[in-house]
Amino acid sequence: MNSALLTLLADENVERKSKEVTNWGAHIGWAVGTLLFIVLVYWLMRTGWKRRETLHGDLPAPEALPTEQGAARLTLTGRYHASTTAGQWLDRVVAHGLGTRSQATLTLTAEGLGIERPGAADFFVPADQLRGARLDTGIAGKVLTEGGLLVITWQLGDQQLDSGFRADHPAEHHRWVEAVNELAGSPADVAAKPQHQEGPQ
Repeated sequence: MNSALLTLLADENVERKSKEVTNWGAHIGWAVGTLLFIVLVYWLMRTGWKRRETLHGDLPAPEALPTEQGAARLTLTGRYHASTTAGQWLDRVVAHGLGTRSQATLTLTAEGLGIERPGAADFFVPADQLRGARLDTGIAGKVLTEGGLLVITWQLGDQQLDSGFRADHPAEHHRWVEAVNELAGSPADVAAKPQHQEGPQ
C-alpha cells in the first residue's frame, strides 16, 4: 500500500512539473504583454518627436554644406548632441534633423562653420549667423562634466539656437570658443557664462 501511495505521489509530481514546463499560455501572455509595452513606449516617443517637429515647424532649413569651404582655421571631430532654442537647454529642436545625435566633423573657416554628420543631414552656419560659443555642462538632457560640452550659438531665421558638441579631445574646446567668438564678434568672457541649469529655464 505504501508502495502504491508513493507511486501515485510520484506520478502527480511528474504531471505537475510537466504542466509547469508546458504552460505555454502563460509564456505567450508574457511575450505579448512585453511586445505591447515596447510598442506603446515607441509610439509615445514618436508622438513626442512629431509634436516637437510641429512646434519648430516654422524654422527655415539650415544652409547646405558648400562644396568649397575655404581654408580651415580649425577642425574638430567628435559628437553632435543636439540643438535647442538659445538659453533653453531642454527645448530640443528636431526640425530639419537638428535633433538627431550623430558623429560630427566641424570645420571653421572665414566663411562660417561647416558641420558634417555621417548618417544625418550636414549643414552650414555662415559667419554672419554665428552669435558666439561657450563651454557648458549640458544640453537637451545630456549632462557632462564641467566644460565638457562646446555650445555654439547661431541664428536660424528669427530664432537663435544653441548646438552642443563634444570633441574627441575636449581640450580643444577652449580654442574653439576663442575662435568662434572672434569670428562672431562676441565678448571674450562669453565662455564664463554657462546656460545649463538643473531644470528648464
